[in-house]
Amino acid sequence: MTLTVSLVALFGLVLFFLLRSKTLGWGSAFIAAMFGFFLASTGASGPINELTAAVVAAIPDL
Repeated sequence: MTLTVSLVALFGLVLFFLLRSKTLGWGSAFIAAMFGFFLASTGASGPINELTAAVVAAIPDL
């Protein structure tokens, strides 16, 4: 059985726990979210998506 989890949901969950444990402040979380938002609208989004897909494909099915 293969379980597919959106990386956005996974990173959102990690961000939530970092904020909850006070390891990451609200200002830093806002900067990280805005960086990701603006990075997605650049030409770098294509290679980043391809790299992410390659890494996920290299992980054997559990």
